[in-house]
Amino acid sequence: MYFQESYRRKVEDNLTLDSQGNPFRMLVFRGSPKSSRRSIRCVDEMRRDEAEELHSCNKEYQIRSLPKGEARILDAPRIVNDFYMNIMDWGKNNILAVALGSELYLWNSKTVNVEKLLQVGENDYPTSVAWSNDAKLLAVGYMSSKLQLWDPETSKLVRSLDYHTDRIATVTWNAHILTSGSQDKSIINHDVRVANKLVSRLEAHEEEVCGLKWSEGGRMLASGGNENLIHIWESSKMSSSHFLHRFNDHRAAVKALAWCPYQSELLASGGGTSDGSIKLWNAQKGTCVKSIETKAQICGLEWNRHHKELLSGHGFGNGGLGNQLCLWRYPSFTKVGDLKRHMSRILQLSQVRSYYNDVFLKSSWDFYEKSELGTYFLLLICLQSPDGLTVVSAGADETLRFWDMFGPPCADHAKLSDLDGLLSLKTSAIR
Repeated sequence: MYFQESYRRKVEDNLTLDSQGNPFRMLVFRGSPKSSRRSIRCVDEMRRDEAEELHSCNKEYQIRSLPKGEARILDAPRIVNDFYMNIMDWGKNNILAVALGSELYLWNSKTVNVEKLLQVGENDYPTSVAWSNDAKLLAVGYMSSKLQLWDPETSKLVRSLDYHTDRIATVTWNAHILTSGSQDKSIINHDVRVANKLVSRLEAHEEEVCGLKWSEGGRMLASGGNENLIHIWESSKMSSSHFLHRFNDHRAAVKALAWCPYQSELLASGGGTSDGSIKLWNAQKGTCVKSIETKAQICGLEWNRHHKELLSGHGFGNGGLGNQLCLWRYPSFTKVGDLKRHMSRILQLSQVRSYYNDVFLKSSWDFYEKSELGTYFLLLICLQSPDGLTVVSAGADETLRFWDMFGPPCADHAKLSDLDGLLSLKTSAIR
């Protein structure tokens, strides 16, 4: 009781007295400052309102829903309608790289400026792009089997790497190691610190390699192929045939791969049209821990770094989620909702790279699960960094659509007025 009375007096003094102990003339409660009982009642009301707001915020964290519309739409003329290619990546520098036909553009999401980085001849075009972890280099693979490193600051070609013999459908980074996958069935690891430094060549796939993803800590590599196989490789034990695990449960090509940001051994994969399933794997043990049928081609998967959710982007469907975005809760895999705004199939998904390493992120999730203050902690992460809040989907309808999909629910991104919904439909060109 003494503590409560002391607390009330201290709050009241701070709100009604200046540093010299004189009453503020501008800050007065509803009644006269002479009535201490009214002041105390007002403090009680403020504390009660704060508690109700916190309760409402916690409730919103439990009730997740999709946004009603896009935050932005960009025209993407001449985007190549090819399931196997990976022609878009959003770097840590908040710049989206996207290939449109024979040209590659950089779109700055902060300044909304667009820059054309390169253009090649009509018989060639970019088939894969990926930012380095520090966003200082952009890797570009081509239909002609070329692999190039570009400096986005100077718009100059840094180096060409010519080890593949067919188109390069996918590229990914692990620190200074650039990994490329090709239609020639091989995976090559390049050390970009040294000119033309081939670290290793992996030859386990029987058809085109169309999906590659390094785990957050860089300890494991997942590769997906057109022969429906997934291979798991350990960075410390890479050779031409010594993979850690081979998964053969999918019934179509595996392009969509995504490592869970808060369970380092958990991998999500998605199959093509004849498969239509999302599978979760324990990559360390080599077991499938979850499988869900979507009845649609899975072209992209992205984990939500702020809530335990997985977003899937779909292409051709067999009466299922064709051409839609779908958000799933993890680990229950119940559906939060789906969106069908693209006029044709979704080709790829991307989100801004994380500024945090997997150790920090995992510790933040542990804190969220164990502490009542987790709501404030996660909200602080969201406010400190712009990454991981917005997802972009590239569609064969020649549009890039930006979604405020992963933002904290307390900010209420999911609720748009009719006017907001109308304004969200405004379209601008990427060129």
